[in-house]
Amino acid sequence: MITTRTVSMIKGLDSSPKADKTWPIEGISRAPYWIYTDPDIYLLEQANIFRGNAWHYLGIDAEVPETGDYKTTYIGDTSVLMVRAEDGSINGMVNRCAHRGNMVCRDAFGKAESLYCVYHAWNYDLKGNLKNAAFSRGIRGEGGLPKDFDKANHGLTQLRTEVICGLVFATFSQTIEPLEEWLGDVAYGIKRLLTRPLKILGYDTQRIKSNWKNYHENPRDSYHANILHTFYGTFGLSRQSQESGMVLDKLGRHSCFYTKAGTEKNDANYQNTTSELRSHNDQLKLEDPSILKWVDEIGDGVSVQILSAYPSFVLHQIANSLATRQLLPKGQNQCDLVWTYFGFADDDEQTTQRRLIQINLAGSAGMISVEDAAVCEMTYRAIADGQVGNSFIEMGGTDLTSGGSSKLSERAIRNFWHNYRQDMNL
Repeated sequence: MITTRTVSMIKGLDSSPKADKTWPIEGISRAPYWIYTDPDIYLLEQANIFRGNAWHYLGIDAEVPETGDYKTTYIGDTSVLMVRAEDGSINGMVNRCAHRGNMVCRDAFGKAESLYCVYHAWNYDLKGNLKNAAFSRGIRGEGGLPKDFDKANHGLTQLRTEVICGLVFATFSQTIEPLEEWLGDVAYGIKRLLTRPLKILGYDTQRIKSNWKNYHENPRDSYHANILHTFYGTFGLSRQSQESGMVLDKLGRHSCFYTKAGTEKNDANYQNTTSELRSHNDQLKLEDPSILKWVDEIGDGVSVQILSAYPSFVLHQIANSLATRQLLPKGQNQCDLVWTYFGFADDDEQTTQRRLIQINLAGSAGMISVEDAAVCEMTYRAIADGQVGNSFIEMGGTDLTSGGSSKLSERAIRNFWHNYRQDMNL
């Protein structure tokens, strides 16, 4: 018998149960799969999070060292500029002409005496203030802009911009607390690592075919690192048996975890578990073990530090490899991850070479990081119907504080969803 429902299924309509767009009653220990796949949710995120009450990473001050140097990047879907002005300040602004919305700067990096829109020759200074609009007075008494036109009201949209240890952040919000106060206790992870002027070593951008939140959860997930990543467990850069810990700011927006290589404290539970993990492979050898030659530059024994700032920034130290990761949403089903590798301006050649070699640990083809993008894409493919199901986030407990400072916990992910739900009014 062919029923109305059968016909609709044949036509591809109503072929699966519709998602219930309410958050599970378990709260922050669950995340519904529709939250990753719904295009309406994605649009709301742009307004409430990316153009909302948060600071967003733009780049490193060393990328714009001289007056007129600029970098183009994004906050969410919004094209933005990072520009060095005549007074030495770094300014963030929306890369959109105040006249008809044309993109002012097209290149990834450049140098300019002023910011010039090619469409109608509206010209802005290096802080985004309108200097001149072509034919604003018309010709022979005809045309032109209104007599009451005020250039002060037609500049580029300027963003609040602050710098911490060479890292440049900007926000659309005029009410959010200063950057360092917003970062809270997690700011220590930046100050610990970035003690001197920086120099850029290179870039790597990868397109990940998953929702941006799939990736954002990943560096906050200290539980997975020694299970997924064969390189960590096998070669001892980071193991659950080593001294480690995790710090969150008081509101749980940001996290920072660390591991100290060579501080093994094995017990029966650890031995029994690792004997069954694919990530511990004693048969795996390196033909060139120089990539493992780690120097404790800071003197605190930390071999791995992963710092994640809400909603889209990561700073990592993996051995002597240093990098930022900027997460850029590109629709609800894909995102770009921009890696910026750096060292210090006063590094000697040997140190620079060590950092360059260890770049191979991270990035889109890194011996460690390649697996992160892979599992994000696998997860998104598995949940892409977005109709039913929730992730289960109870390692270490079910609330904001359970799990404490242990890396064997999903506390940082639960705190992410707590802040996300507040910002999204969900």
